[in-house]
Amino acid sequence: MFTGLVEATGCVRSIEFRGDQARLTLDLPFAAELAEGDSVAINGVCLTVIHLDAKGAGFDVLRQTLEVTSLGDLTEGSLVNLERALRVGDRLGGHFVLGHVDATGLVEAVEPIGQDHRFALRLPRHLVPYCIDKGSLAIDGISLTIASLEDDLATFWIIPHTFAHTNVHTRSAGQRVNLEVDVLAKHVAKLLGKA
Repeated sequence: MFTGLVEATGCVRSIEFRGDQARLTLDLPFAAELAEGDSVAINGVCLTVIHLDAKGAGFDVLRQTLEVTSLGDLTEGSLVNLERALRVGDRLGGHFVLGHVDATGLVEAVEPIGQDHRFALRLPRHLVPYCIDKGSLAIDGISLTIASLEDDLATFWIIPHTFAHTNVHTRSAGQRVNLEVDVLAKHVAKLLGKA
């Protein structure tokens, strides 16, 4: 489990496609603190560390993960958001994020307005019922609050800290981003027979 509070960014060292799967290797700042088998959210996707070296870690990416997420779009040098799994006793400052991406959305705009940035995304229709104004949505692993929701267009306001310390500043119109809706909303919808 994660919080959606990005801990650091890392850089893609390589992505090697192996048939319908891939091996993703990242340079990341906390490699020395990881062990094989640890979970790390990479752009909001929970992956397992399968090998380590002094500067980074490697992860296997399954076919289903490549189909549902934007990880297959990564190239050498891509900047990714990172968060280690939540430990018992840690503060939960974001929202409950599982690292199980529901779908990808398309960036409509990232534009500066004053000191902040307006970040607009086009959501897949099947995720819209799980989103509400002022509700949470994890975008590339970042816990964000929906400032406004008009049909399938969600708008977020990005503060300078988030803009500088995540990969949002690398995003542009037309790019795919990973989306994870609030797990509590999914459970309520299922219990009410709406999922």
